[in-house]
Amino acid sequence: MALLRSPAAAGLFILLLAFGAAAQDAKRGEYVSKAAGCLGCHTEEKKDATPYAGGRALKTPFGTFFGPNITPHREAGIGAWSEADFLRAMREGRRPDGANLFPAFPYPSFTRMNDADLKDLWAYLRSLPANATPSKPHELGFFYRWRFLVSIWKWFFFTPGPMVADAAKSAVLNRGAYLVQAMGHCGECHTPRNFLGGPKESRFLGGAKLGETAVPNITPTRLKKVSDAELKELLRTATTSDGDVLAESMSEVVRNTTSQLTEQDLDAMLAYLRSLPALPDEGK
Repeated sequence: MALLRSPAAAGLFILLLAFGAAAQDAKRGEYVSKAAGCLGCHTEEKKDATPYAGGRALKTPFGTFFGPNITPHREAGIGAWSEADFLRAMREGRRPDGANLFPAFPYPSFTRMNDADLKDLWAYLRSLPANATPSKPHELGFFYRWRFLVSIWKWFFFTPGPMVADAAKSAVLNRGAYLVQAMGHCGECHTPRNFLGGPKESRFLGGAKLGETAVPNITPTRLKKVSDAELKELLRTATTSDGDVLAESMSEVVRNTTSQLTEQDLDAMLAYLRSLPALPDEGK
């Protein structure tokens, strides 16, 4: 370590350590981005679309939302944001200027993510190539364009803050809850909503309707019919044990998210889902 007696050498050594830590954070952030399904919502649904450059349409009863460009481009993307801006968007559902983000962006789930995962995700997004594709404006009904009204929605349906581990449950179940409720935001699609677009918490993961698409019940009511091995195969290949293939929307989730999870995280998710109350299918 005699080399580090030189101030210049010591400074270089510290710089290299910092660079290595940042690179590692971005690498871990890539895994977080997969677990959080960022690619699907922020990439246009067409061949050879640029990842994370925005343009994906989400049709809702309130109008059509378009996933924005989240590359580091300063004008078209989020390159002018600070880390604090990003954390506020994920935690509080607010833009850098303080205006509400629409909850089509699933910050009611992402708010539950821990600081380490959010900061690693930020590091990964900052590492992406900047892309100049402008974000598409949302196409919403007249009254639904008013962002200040989202504050009322938040008062009823949004509780900010990270998840706290349940001391009465195992580490595996806590990890599974975190993956399902926070990062994976499974409830955003699999939980039915009321006329205001708020989730029916008593029906958490009990199945829902997205337009004309029926989203299945993923509580033990349905899951008890298949083994863990079959569920893992489904979440890795989007193919059922009898040869059926999942609908394209869920197949994409499998392709971009669940098939990218570690064996341990997949086990944790399944353990958590099997621990939930068994809810009857919607309408039964």
